[in-house]
Amino acid sequence: MLNDPLAAALTKILNAEKVGKRDVVIRPASRMITKILTLMNEHNFIGSFEKVENGKGGELHVNLLGNVNKCGVVKPRFSTKQNEFEKWEKRYLPAKDFGIILVSTPLGIVTHTNAKEKHTGGKLLAYCY
Repeated sequence: MLNDPLAAALTKILNAEKVGKRDVVIRPASRMITKILTLMNEHNFIGSFEKVENGKGGELHVNLLGNVNKCGVVKPRFSTKQNEFEKWEKRYLPAKDFGIILVSTPLGIVTHTNAKEKHTGGKLLAYCY
């Protein structure tokens, strides 16, 4: 039994990237993990991925590009206001405008830059650079 499937998924991606694998299988699949992988794909950290139903919660087959230096979850999931993102960028990203922080907002799961543009806060989920 997994306590944090999102942390397990990002750790699996990071470990596969470090050893040079070209693909990885993530189990179990969830809507939140799928949305986070979609955002990582849009920012060219990972390649395409597909969901495969196996009768046990499904699994995600992810193609890796070798572009992930570090990714992980934010524990605890801090709440943040729209004007506090700079503080979290300094903590979790190595440089300004380098990488993404994924935030769960009332508008859905978005990157921190989109949350700033839409003037909304939320809970920090993960980071990737």
